[in-house]
Amino acid sequence: MNKKKIIVALDSDNISSSQSLVKSLKNDAYAFKLGYEFFLNFGQEGYKLIQEEGVKIFLDLKLHDIPNTVKNGIIAISKLNPYFTTIHITGGDKMLKEAILVKKNIKIIGVSILTSLDPMQTKKYYNDANLEKIVSNLVHSAINNNLDGIVCSPKEIKLVKKLSSKKFIIITPGIRPNNFVNINEDQKRFMTPKEAIDLGSDFLVIGRPITTSSDPLEELKQINHSIE
Repeated sequence: MNKKKIIVALDSDNISSSQSLVKSLKNDAYAFKLGYEFFLNFGQEGYKLIQEEGVKIFLDLKLHDIPNTVKNGIIAISKLNPYFTTIHITGGDKMLKEAILVKKNIKIIGVSILTSLDPMQTKKYYNDANLEKIVSNLVHSAINNNLDGIVCSPKEIKLVKKLSSKKFIIITPGIRPNNFVNINEDQKRFMTPKEAIDLGSDFLVIGRPITTSSDPLEELKQINHSIE
């Protein structure tokens, strides 16, 4: 059994720094997440530089568009062969089905509710402040449309675990080690690594607590130790 649980988020505008981090951390991380900031700065060239390190890549572009556009997006992404990629569950059944049909070996993970949203924001944009109800509906949609898993905040892990099977992958952002303090915090629903794993998350996405640390490898090792 692979005990590695941490997906390191490389949200950076410095390719050399990102490469150095990957070289340093790859033996202790499960995968590396490349999102908008990385991909829009460095494109496929930067992506391939990370891929050449022989690591799993979570290409987090959160596709959300009409079904045919998302289908073609997944076809293009398949050529890059990431391990995970993401699409918004709220794109609808047809969009999800089209994506699954062309995914090849990629694991498609559905985005539920962004961890930056609090009940006031979900009330405004989902017309409902009940996060559990919204997430339940999204989980059912993801399962019914054969997605491989879901991205959800730590606060919804227990609910997702209850509604899904063991094969359904739970990836959790909004993870903050006890020693990490950020006055500009944009995650509204967060939890420590051990708490999230104990609740049933399969993988944790952690960026700044590791990447901005004075010793990223030691920080990752300490996180791994805390959840063993």
